[in-house]
Amino acid sequence: MEKNLSRTNINWFPGHMTKALRQMEKELKNVDLLLYCLDARAPMSCLNPKLTELAKNKKIIYVLSKVDLVEKKDLEKFKKLLTKENAQVVAINAVQSNSGKVIFSIARDLLKDKIFSKEEKGISYSLKAMVVGVPNVGKSTLINNLCSFSKTITGNKPGVTKGKQWVVTKEGLVLLDTPGTLWPSFEDERVARNLAYIGSIKDEVLDTTELAFDFIKDISGKYKDLLEKRYNIQIRDGQETIEIFENICMSRNCILKKEELDYDRCGRMILDDFRKGRLGKIILD
Repeated sequence: MEKNLSRTNINWFPGHMTKALRQMEKELKNVDLLLYCLDARAPMSCLNPKLTELAKNKKIIYVLSKVDLVEKKDLEKFKKLLTKENAQVVAINAVQSNSGKVIFSIARDLLKDKIFSKEEKGISYSLKAMVVGVPNVGKSTLINNLCSFSKTITGNKPGVTKGKQWVVTKEGLVLLDTPGTLWPSFEDERVARNLAYIGSIKDEVLDTTELAFDFIKDISGKYKDLLEKRYNIQIRDGQETIEIFENICMSRNCILKKEELDYDRCGRMILDDFRKGRLGKIILD
């Protein structure tokens, strides 16, 4: 069974993402800064090298989303890593009303020279920001938060936003929503797995049983206590991953006829528990 549940080889780059990256490149000249959304559970894995290359000459506000699902000390570490001369970081729970308002003042501060130059010439200038990120990191939720009411379609799965959408906030910040985009190939399989764990890659193109097995393998050392508490199991040092997985199956009664373990149902349950925060606060990077 160990060799059947092997590491998942992940590769997913549908054609619409190529088109989306081209559109973003064309629109860059029309925006002043990027709101770069990152899932706080895997912030470095969410950095799309294609987007980073496009954004190299732009001001950036990195928006760490889903911050309620990680420990504050981990959050602070990544905020320091991402903060640079042309980039600031905010950590918000975008489902909380008005939590994104701090972004307006940070945007104005990053672009104060441009705003001052326009105002000196008597020009009233509205800042324009492009909202980017990999799929399912909360871009549309952030825009709805900044607008104080629903302007875009949201959904807890990748690929909901299909094309560009311009919206304007009450504060006058003009936002361009863009589809979630990955990159053509993953050099680091750990990054690919992290993106799959948080739901940035469609479950339909993955073997979710193998993915859940990978997840247990990746976190059972650092987050052993959380797994033990959630599933009422004991994990020994050096214990084989397949044994941990099967103990979870039995603990949660994931059992088919003839007492066979239901690996598929167990795998879906484990991934759902992680994504909805039922396992506890876990950071993957």
